[in-house]
Amino acid sequence: MIKYKLSCENCSNDFDSWFASSKEFEKLKKSKFLSCPNCNSYKIKKSLMAPSVINNQKESNNINLKKHLEVKNKLKEYKNFIKKNFEYVGDNFTYEARSIHYNNKKKNKGIYGNASVEDIKELSEEGIETETIPWVKDNEN
Repeated sequence: MIKYKLSCENCSNDFDSWFASSKEFEKLKKSKFLSCPNCNSYKIKKSLMAPSVINNQKESNNINLKKHLEVKNKLKEYKNFIKKNFEYVGDNFTYEARSIHYNNKKKNKGIYGNASVEDIKELSEEGIETETIPWVKDNEN
């Protein structure tokens, strides 16, 4: 269904009407089934009109913001858990991971730290399991 704003060329009356399609409008007009409700003239034309668009952008933004905050809060939980239960080794992560793996070095805690994507790939190829977790800064709201 399509809604057109129509105008009478005879009396300048504007009115709206619904049609199955644009072709249906033309067919009814040609068959003289369209007339002005004000003066009954058959001189009807389509007026310019803007489409009616429903803007769900605000609702979509609210949903996206809510999801973003949920993910961010979950990442903060992971970060706090890791800080409490693992040892921070900083930029020595790759070295420490290899030491634990190859020297059967026992640690009371697991480790976490910094490593490049290439380092993580090399560790994986060596059979050393690692996980990459996005780190949320403490000062972010």
